[in-house]
Amino acid sequence: MSDTFQFKQFAVNQAGVAMKVGTDGVLLGAWVAVDGAKSVLDIGTGTGVIALMMAQRGGAERIVGVDIDQTAAQCAAENFAASPWAERLTALHTSVQEYDGHTFDLIVSNPPYFTNSLLCPDNSRTTARHTTSLSFEDLDSSVCRVLDRDTGRFALILPAEQMERYLTLTRLNLVRRCDVYSKAGGKLVRVMAELSFVEPQSVEHQKIIIYGDSGREYTEQYRGLTKDFYLKF
Repeated sequence: MSDTFQFKQFAVNQAGVAMKVGTDGVLLGAWVAVDGAKSVLDIGTGTGVIALMMAQRGGAERIVGVDIDQTAAQCAAENFAASPWAERLTALHTSVQEYDGHTFDLIVSNPPYFTNSLLCPDNSRTTARHTTSLSFEDLDSSVCRVLDRDTGRFALILPAEQMERYLTLTRLNLVRRCDVYSKAGGKLVRVMAELSFVEPQSVEHQKIIIYGDSGREYTEQYRGLTKDFYLKF
């Protein structure tokens, strides 16, 4: 199997990186609202795939990916340098708790302490893989420290039960939510959320289903969301 995952406008070399390209990251990168974001922070950037998607989708002038794992940070840096948007992308080997930089209009995270596996119609495989490097409390505190208080948005994807736990402790307000199902009538396996310091008048609630009734074909909804990235669509 090749260590390179080829997208339509960029490639991701993931050799030696624990968190490979998976459905979770691509879903978040395709779903998050990028309009108006001039600066983006990707927490736990891994291979850099979400940051690269942000560069492809929006006009952010500064996109920073941070990762506590040195191998991942180096991998992201190499993927950034090989992309069409190298001048806008920076990878840093640091924890978000120690990051000391400017505030951001948009922060994204596919938290690295959960397994970034493909969603399967027969087996959700949502068992969390915990680490002591970043608790929900630390994540929330770090995000609130570097997120623009007036216009900033924070978007993340988590297993459903973990998202409910995060939403009970965050100091931010829920603005958008998207429930992710592997197939119609199946279990809620992931939740994507977009949050802000500013309390919205109403919360936008969406749903996406990955697979059709056969469990093998992708839905038109999923194809439409990710068609700008996956070669097969």
